[in-house]
Amino acid sequence: VDSFDYNEFFVVIYEFAEGECLFDHWNFDRYKKSKEITPLMKFKSLSVEKRLNVVEKLFSFFETFIECGYVAVDFYDSSIMYDFENDEVTFCDIDLFRKLPTTNDLGKEYFGTKRLKAPEENELGAPIDELTSEFTLGAIIFDIFSNVENNDERYEKGFFIPNDINNFELSNEVYNVLIKATNCDRNNRYKSIKEFHEEFFNKLKKGE
Repeated sequence: VDSFDYNEFFVVIYEFAEGECLFDHWNFDRYKKSKEITPLMKFKSLSVEKRLNVVEKLFSFFETFIECGYVAVDFYDSSIMYDFENDEVTFCDIDLFRKLPTTNDLGKEYFGTKRLKAPEENELGAPIDELTSEFTLGAIIFDIFSNVENNDERYEKGFFIPNDINNFELSNEVYNVLIKATNCDRNNRYKSIKEFHEEFFNKLKKGE
């Protein structure tokens, strides 16, 4: 809607969007006390079809900012808002995205949750590029269709670890696509998010 400088800040104003944050950590204490269902739990109870619609929009979003020369930084489920009444998704909190080319200049302190980090996001001087964003996207999709997440192990080791195939809702073929996208060796990932996108939905159709 608008953008302007204010003292040492740069202000950006967006259109208002309805929705609930899928990782609203500021409410976690309330959930523990009240046993209230979290937005993430509500989201995971949606049909596979509705969640696949969100995945399609995620692919579109990632392909768009890559084409514009940017890479995802600190993007995770806290950056996803879902409007449960209208089944609309909004992506937010993208102010740390970086213009390519860029590298990890912070080492293990590089931005992002340990639950979904790629290995290079812990390595000082490592390239941060489309393959890193591919890993991020694959990790998010893994969790969208996993009944159980091994977050304790992820926090302990400091990076994303795939969920067990027995806790995955989609086919084994789709699972293997996500395994490749989140490979610790970046050279073994898909060469582009577009290729990852095509392979994901091709394997999804074959597994139906």
